[in-house]
Amino acid sequence: MLRGKRISLQIYTVWHRAVCRENRQESSPIGVLTKPADCIKIKIDLIKGVMQMRFIHIADVHLGAVPDKNKAWSEARKKEIVESFERLIYVVREEVPDVLFIAGDLFHRQPLLRELKEINYLFSKIPDTRVVIIAGNHDYIHKDSYYRDFEWNENVVFLASKEIESVYFEEINTEIYGASYYERENTEALYDNIKIKNEKHINVLLAHGGDDRHIPINAHRLLLSDFDYVALGHIHKPGSIGAKDSRAKYCGALEPLDINDLGEHGYIRGEVTKTKFYAEFVPFAKRKYLELDVEINADMSFLELRHKIAEEIDKNGRENFYRIVFSGVKDEVMQISVEDIDKLGNIVRIEDKSVADYQYDKLIKENGDNLLSRYLRYFLEDERELTDVEKKALDYGIRALLLGE
Repeated sequence: MLRGKRISLQIYTVWHRAVCRENRQESSPIGVLTKPADCIKIKIDLIKGVMQMRFIHIADVHLGAVPDKNKAWSEARKKEIVESFERLIYVVREEVPDVLFIAGDLFHRQPLLRELKEINYLFSKIPDTRVVIIAGNHDYIHKDSYYRDFEWNENVVFLASKEIESVYFEEINTEIYGASYYERENTEALYDNIKIKNEKHINVLLAHGGDDRHIPINAHRLLLSDFDYVALGHIHKPGSIGAKDSRAKYCGALEPLDINDLGEHGYIRGEVTKTKFYAEFVPFAKRKYLELDVEINADMSFLELRHKIAEEIDKNGRENFYRIVFSGVKDEVMQISVEDIDKLGNIVRIEDKSVADYQYDKLIKENGDNLLSRYLRYFLEDERELTDVEKKALDYGIRALLLGE
């Protein structure tokens, strides 16, 4: 059973100490979300009897996804995504927020019936927390979707309409608005003109989108709306719409899914009254995707380069995944072995933006009027500064014509 209109001051104080630690908001990727004084004000509101709502906000869990398909770690990552969601449920069970928001794409594709039963079982383990869900563009409600007639636990509300609807929880004076996807794409600006039913409620919008093909969002209109919090999904990087301390926030994906999901991933924990707002990003993902920028110089050997990469991977965590980007100028005889670098760790991608230190005048002189010489003169004869793209084209052309690569 869901408990009471307000948590007791004693319970709140325990939770407050856990989440309002000194200076912990400074490194948050969604900005300085509140000041310690704001935490105190919310506590005073509670003493005065002001209604408040505590929440955990997640999105883009993508259960069933297989990150980096055909890599050695792909299947392990698929399991880790499930395990992270289970860990999140244990966090909810421990902290007992009033609401768990799931802002779309709980699944990576259409969920199987057995998968919905498993998730519903997990929700049964947090009976004192209301769970509110919408379907996103990956787990949209198609004509045969098991979402359509699935019977959720009594603490779960699935906002299954394609139009904006709402659910009101009187015991916490909170009304939650949202809509689900029925196609992979939705270009209608659903969130632009939502009318709040009761301004005295704590009003929350559960939304999924933010680009041209997935419910475009007008940031100005959204920030001027009367919502006390906007829990956003679809963008996998945590952040805010508008200023960093705004009430419209993307929590990001719970776990990163590919090399584009660089940096920290996790969820947002927060609380709202009609006058005060607090939220923080909580890093939670088991592993990260990182980019290593490795500068090469003309005196560096390939063995030295390998050692340099290995040291960086050891420093940043061998469990993580890496995009390696080479820059600088390398010796013209250096050959970078992608196969050898792949053995150094979980290497997702290698990008070579370095250029070889060729002696162009010597090459032109040695090659007379052949194709290589004419190719070099095309780029170099006017002595202008080459763009990065032109430098790469010059480098690739020399390799092809000189070395047969």
